Amino acid sequence: MHAADIGFGAEALPWWKNKPGYKPVLLLCGIAVFLFILLAPPPSSLLDLVQQDHPAGYKIGKGARTITDTVNRTMHPEALQIAQEARAQGKPVPAEIQEELLSPQEVARMAMVMIGILMLAAFFWGTETLPLGATDLMVAALMYLFFILPPDMIAKAFVKDSVIFIFGILTVAVGVSKTGLDKRIGLLLLSRIRSAKSFCFIFFPSLAICAGFLSEHALVALLIPVVMGVYKASCKAYGVEKDHALAVLLLLGMCFAANVGGPGSPAAGGRNAVMVGYLNEMNASISFTQWMIAGLPFVPVMALVIGIYMYLRCKPKFKVGDVNPAKVVREEVARLPKFGGQEALMAVILLLMVFSWIFLGKYFNLGGPTIMAVVAMFAFRILSWEDVQRDVAFDVVGLYAAATAMGAGLKFTGGALWLAGFFVNLMPDFLAQGAGLPLGVALLTGTLTNFMSDGATVSALGPIVLPMAPLTGVHIWKVGLACAFSSSFAHCLVVGTPNNAIAFGMGRDPDTGERLLDVMDFVKYGVPAWILSMLVLGLWTFLGYWLLIPWPAV
Repeated sequence: MHAADIGFGAEALPWWKNKPGYKPVLLLCGIAVFLFILLAPPPSSLLDLVQQDHPAGYKIGKGARTITDTVNRTMHPEALQIAQEARAQGKPVPAEIQEELLSPQEVARMAMVMIGILMLAAFFWGTETLPLGATDLMVAALMYLFFILPPDMIAKAFVKDSVIFIFGILTVAVGVSKTGLDKRIGLLLLSRIRSAKSFCFIFFPSLAICAGFLSEHALVALLIPVVMGVYKASCKAYGVEKDHALAVLLLLGMCFAANVGGPGSPAAGGRNAVMVGYLNEMNASISFTQWMIAGLPFVPVMALVIGIYMYLRCKPKFKVGDVNPAKVVREEVARLPKFGGQEALMAVILLLMVFSWIFLGKYFNLGGPTIMAVVAMFAFRILSWEDVQRDVAFDVVGLYAAATAMGAGLKFTGGALWLAGFFVNLMPDFLAQGAGLPLGVALLTGTLTNFMSDGATVSALGPIVLPMAPLTGVHIWKVGLACAFSSSFAHCLVVGTPNNAIAFGMGRDPDTGERLLDVMDFVKYGVPAWILSMLVLGLWTFLGYWLLIPWPAV
């Protein structure tokens, strides 16, 4: 074997030869771009930001005035206290203390490193340059290597409630599938859906409306085992081994429909609660009913557009003749044993979990009830640890953990706020003022939400865009709602929202375990869905029924 060759299993391929999970040329390109970001001097706008007193959109730490102070408060608390006391007394800061503290240039450099990590991880995830799990670990390694946060805080950033929720719901889905409960649930949910057309034109809008009031993540997680059963039965009925177009329609269509349910009410997600809080702070409180009046008419129309888009794009590519969920689900349920035993226990656990999500969510969030359900499944011997090791997609759990950690790092260093301000400054004048402002805010938020969590996006942008409303004569609710609504349009990347990560992780062939989606499917189908979301938001909402709504003085 030549020195230039590297062995891959039984074959030997040149080192530069690409294969999924190892694409060395792209790896070198990504590293080169990351090094360029690392070595380039931080822009002056970022330097100004980290030295600005109480910048809007950033939560300054106790006793601090700037982002630099806040970072030092976390990284070097004792040194900062000594420096502040010396300054208060009019004394020079001791040289050794000044040397220990991070300068604005160093804090700005940390923010640039985090932006570089974000770009590198998104590139590697999107191209499968490395295996998903390897990229997840790379994010952690880089955050430790460049001291983005203290080690304990990095670990905490990877284990957020949303990450626990994703692990838990993937595990619960294994139990639901193992006991056969998913097929019984399917009978209730899909018993009247008899074709791909009705799936797109009836089921998607119904799902989106539900997602406006309940956790869309939970709805997607509960439904995927059902539609996977529909997928497999449809393939068997037509003698097809696999049908990628059908899998895309069922999985991605359901994701997109659940995503666009977000504008329906303030209860749809934490991003909406963040915006309600910001409006309250600006003495422009909005009620639950007022939010619904402004947002709920968008939901079924947008979901119907998603259904039309997915039907027209996927149905002609079907290898199966059609899909009849009602027939499939009924046939599958008819072969199930009598309801009882572990299936009944699983149903009780599931109902208690959903009840806790709805009524106890403010105390336990989503992760608490979900992980309690997992423990109950072990206690009643519904699952074994071997089931979890075999059937739970841990690389997807790691993927979302890495995304939340990057969000924490970007927020802490000021990188998220700088990115938000950077995009605001790029907006043309007609989108930054007057009637075009809501659309400009929606475009900005909708772009960032595909790279950051929706909550982090709204948290960073809210304080920046809301003050623009009175300055340009636009009702502040229009700006705030445009920001919140478009934060739901995370269609384009696996990491954009838990819905996408759950569909990617759980979307496996029930017989072979083969993953039915790849990361580029989200780009190929998600980008047009994002464009359609923006068009409908602009034409049907901003230039449509919003013109008929009475906007009260605030």
